[in-house]
Amino acid sequence: MADEPIQPPPGDTQPAAQPALLALRDQIDALDRDLLALLNRRASIALQVGEIKKKEGSVVFRPEREAQVIDGLKAGNPGPLKNDNIAPIWREIMSACRALETPTRVAYLGPSGTFSEEAALGYFGSSIVRVPCASIDEVFRNTSAGVADFGVVPVENSTEGMVARSLDIFLTTPLFIIGETSLFVRHNLLRKDNSLDAIEAVCAHPQALAQCHEWLSLHLPQAERRPVASNAEGARQAGQDARLAGIASVRAANEYGLHVVAPAIQDDAHNRTRFAIVTDPHRHPAPKASGHDCTSLVVSVNNRPGAMYDILAPLKKHGVSMSRLESRPARSGQWEYYFFIDLQGHPDESRVDQAMKELREACAFFKVLGTYPVDVH
Repeated sequence: MADEPIQPPPGDTQPAAQPALLALRDQIDALDRDLLALLNRRASIALQVGEIKKKEGSVVFRPEREAQVIDGLKAGNPGPLKNDNIAPIWREIMSACRALETPTRVAYLGPSGTFSEEAALGYFGSSIVRVPCASIDEVFRNTSAGVADFGVVPVENSTEGMVARSLDIFLTTPLFIIGETSLFVRHNLLRKDNSLDAIEAVCAHPQALAQCHEWLSLHLPQAERRPVASNAEGARQAGQDARLAGIASVRAANEYGLHVVAPAIQDDAHNRTRFAIVTDPHRHPAPKASGHDCTSLVVSVNNRPGAMYDILAPLKKHGVSMSRLESRPARSGQWEYYFFIDLQGHPDESRVDQAMKELREACAFFKVLGTYPVDVH
């Protein structure tokens, strides 16, 4: 009959919301409107700050200032919002406000879907102009040439150690480090077919292949391990050929229409990669002290007895802690090495300044790679 009520299809009924739930939803809607109004007030003030910076000729992005803002918010956070969630939320807010002043162009190892892209978005927020590059060398070149304001390059992995190509370029590049970020790296085996059968080759960045060595040896012992420029490039190739598999992120799987055949295949469950944020010192000043800083150096000493002691003695003398010491062959054929050192502290601190001066005197080669706030999680 036409006047009979229309019955919902079986299984499509939903219980009416309880009055208490409706009241809470109304409160959330009102709070969201308040938050939007406050965010727009913040953006208006950010625009005023931007006008003052333009008149002064100062830069828009100050990593030490953003680190101090996030540290302050975490220190005063009463909960229940977890401190781990503070940095991602406020980085997005600050990214959107910066974008109102001027677009921030960021170069990273592409194509779309790489961990380098994820690191760039995590550090700068999503309101940036993305500049994907075919290689780490191209990231440095584009940043040096002004194609990008900043570059994001991998420098260290918790499983495989330092990223040799990045460190080699640091020896000669005019760029310096103004920030760092680290990323939990979860490697997944990606493929067009949702199966491990008939995989002829696994395509990935050499670091990723090394980080998944044990899993590949156990599950795909006959498959070729084919190094490519990036994990996302390996995923792209796997998307074009069913005989291939890639090792990359879930984002890359979504980007190239692939199945996650095997998740989390990295040998180290806590695998992390550290990235450096680089820029041209002529276009961007070195960050001032934030209170939680790192100073990165590369040095070499003449091959003589006690040379390593000469590096360490000034640090001990002035109470400066060293968080990293990595050696890299100088390729001179004389068994000489460069030492990459991370110090805790900022040269504006007297003890750090004095230690660095004495260390410079003991070295045949001495270069400050950058001073910057430590990673804010």
